Amino acid sequence: MEPNLMLPLTMAILMIIAAAATVTADYIRPPLRKTLHFPRDPKPSSLPQQVHISLAGDKHLRISWITGDKSSPSVVEYGTSTGSYSSRAEGESTSYKYLLYSSGKIHHTVIGPLEQGTIYFYRCGGQGPEFQLKTPPSQLPVTFAVAGDMGQTGWTKSTLDHIDQCKYDVHMLPGDLAYADYFQRRWDTFGELVQPLASGRPWMVTEGNHEKENIPLFKDGFQSYNARWKMPFEESGSSSNLYYSFEVAGVHVIMLGSFADYDEYSDQYSWLKADLSKVDRDRTPWLLVLFHVPWYNTNYAHQGEGDRMMAAMEPLLYAAGVDIVLAGHVHAYERSKRVYNGKSDPCGAVHITIGDGGNKEGLAQKYKSPSPEWSVFREASFGHGELKMMNSSHAFWSWHRNDDDEPVRSDQVWITSLVSSGCVAEKSHELRKILMAP
Repeated sequence: MEPNLMLPLTMAILMIIAAAATVTADYIRPPLRKTLHFPRDPKPSSLPQQVHISLAGDKHLRISWITGDKSSPSVVEYGTSTGSYSSRAEGESTSYKYLLYSSGKIHHTVIGPLEQGTIYFYRCGGQGPEFQLKTPPSQLPVTFAVAGDMGQTGWTKSTLDHIDQCKYDVHMLPGDLAYADYFQRRWDTFGELVQPLASGRPWMVTEGNHEKENIPLFKDGFQSYNARWKMPFEESGSSSNLYYSFEVAGVHVIMLGSFADYDEYSDQYSWLKADLSKVDRDRTPWLLVLFHVPWYNTNYAHQGEGDRMMAAMEPLLYAAGVDIVLAGHVHAYERSKRVYNGKSDPCGAVHITIGDGGNKEGLAQKYKSPSPEWSVFREASFGHGELKMMNSSHAFWSWHRNDDDEPVRSDQVWITSLVSSGCVAEKSHELRKILMAP
């Protein structure tokens, strides 16, 4: 593009970004920290890059990667012995253009059925390095690593290093991945940054505001996110990659979209009702929900932004007996008591805000005072969470501050399931009434 055309286009994009930023709550962020530098490192065009894996239905995983070579096959060879691949699967591919940027060939290949709790070795595209993954267990206990609002800073690297030290089965990320913010190469560098972890354990993500990247009258939102991070929405009966569900061991996890329509007449709400109607609490006694914008938040950052979604969906999730809700967006950590309708409730969900993965915007340090009775712990520090579902009745949550060694728990709590407390049985009639409503 000619330089005299490039400047107006860049200015238009910056104006759109600035306008979007004014919608958020008015608060002062601390000084920024250094974004990681990724020097250009030309690699063979057929070499698999940005490899990550995700759950794709019962006993199946989706392997995703990118090649510069448009003729590279979407093939994965895999087996339980290094260098010996007894199985082979062929998948699909896509690509996209965004202003002056053209993506590589984005491959998505589902492998399986796989043995659970098993190490597999695999190779993408018929060449390149061998990767190693471990499938989640078939039954409890199971451990989730949780961190949102990741970005690509020194903080991010510290968070990833801490997560790499913990023994987890699945990583869950409640939105705001790369902080590409219209600059598409940042999606590529994020894929390179997380590949060492994301190629070995399933990464289950949902969208945040930084994934939207829409340009009014020119580009729809979430194009890059949907192309690169395909989640099991089709496998869970959803029509959108922005919301879906999956099951692992004895846990049913629902990933909702804060930036998809969510009122009672929306496709997302209808899908949520249908998904909840299929949940068997005998088989999956734990019910978790993730989305980006928190509903219970005592930080001045992003105050009230989740209120409308909460008004539409909280009664349904309460009736369904959701145990834990995990969100991001606010760049800090906070944990609540069991809460519903703005006050403590023994049959409500524990709400955890964990948007502290390492983003470039810094921490949200200003909290409302005094804190409401339902807020148990809050701190503006970067870190990650670990959620260990021990059995059908008890789970152990811990939050690990980046400033400490990984084994140090800055916040921790045992959580009793709503199935074991009797709340799920108590509210079963209420749930059936909501699910049967037109």
